[in-house]
Amino acid sequence: MQVGVFVPIGNNGWLISENSPQYMPSFDLNKTIAQKAEAYGLDFLLSMIKLRGFGGKTEFWEYNLESFTLMAGLAAVTEKIKIYATCPTLIIPPAFAARMASTIDSISHGRFGINLITGWQKPEYSQMGLWPGEDHFRNRYKMLSEYAEILRELWAKGVSDYKGDYYQMDDCRVRPVPTGDMKIICAGSSDEGLAFSAKYADYAFCLGKGVNTPTAFAFNNDRLAAATAKTGRDVSVFVLIMIIADETDEAAMAKWMHYRDGVDEAAVAWLGEQGAADKTSSTTNVRQLADRESAVNLNMGTLVGSYASIAHMLDEMATVPGTGGVLLTFDDFVEGVETFGTRIQPLMQSRRSG
Repeated sequence: MQVGVFVPIGNNGWLISENSPQYMPSFDLNKTIAQKAEAYGLDFLLSMIKLRGFGGKTEFWEYNLESFTLMAGLAAVTEKIKIYATCPTLIIPPAFAARMASTIDSISHGRFGINLITGWQKPEYSQMGLWPGEDHFRNRYKMLSEYAEILRELWAKGVSDYKGDYYQMDDCRVRPVPTGDMKIICAGSSDEGLAFSAKYADYAFCLGKGVNTPTAFAFNNDRLAAATAKTGRDVSVFVLIMIIADETDEAAMAKWMHYRDGVDEAAVAWLGEQGAADKTSSTTNVRQLADRESAVNLNMGTLVGSYASIAHMLDEMATVPGTGGVLLTFDDFVEGVETFGTRIQPLMQSRRSG
């Protein structure tokens, strides 16, 4: 099973809490995390893109780096680990995204790939005058399909004359073409999102669910399998989870409860408002992220326990058919990657070769 790190491109990582570690994003922080992850043999790094945060006392995600720029820098200071940037398709035209990808492919010597997002939080785009209107929620995967077709064409041939409803290429040239096998990721969990992944993506990311329920995400694998049965393509699920680990189960749970007790209510309220804006589907990652049940860590699946308990639960995840890997977040990323590499990974059957 592959293991990646969802690097902290925004302030405070993925905990909306006054009691969690408080920090600003920086290249130096992400460089330390990236190099530790590579040293411990992890498989990939992925950064999100966020253009406006949720406010509150913690000013959650009000401070962010830019994904392509950050990952280009990390590509230059690593040697083996795969690098993924997130592309905000409402802002970056596909031909320009293809050129940036080819550039980072050159920096990384073939280790780069792209996570494509359609955009769900209107204020991120309306603040710049770039929100296309409420119909975007209904049409976003039609637009993204055209986007992906243009990327694939430019990466394969260096030229495109694609004509669609959203994009029109006129002898568009993007050269040199990438040297690596350029992978596309999509995190859409709606029926439309999974249909897109089944046709165009290599990996479909989903959110884990609940606390210490490691296989609760399996229904997403079943839905993706039904979608790929129609396209005949092999697409793996990568599961986003948070790890809260300590020497004992009791110490880890106490840490988790302390974070929950410090939830930033104002920031969570903002998240809820934004998550309710899309009326077109009831099965989206955004709906899960914004649920009040455990918005303190955006309702992602959370593994809380001793290092041995975490290793056991990760191995359980690996047994679910169609699971290609996990994308990890931590309360403290530097310490988290270190303890994963030294205390958790050595106990995982799913990370042993042979």
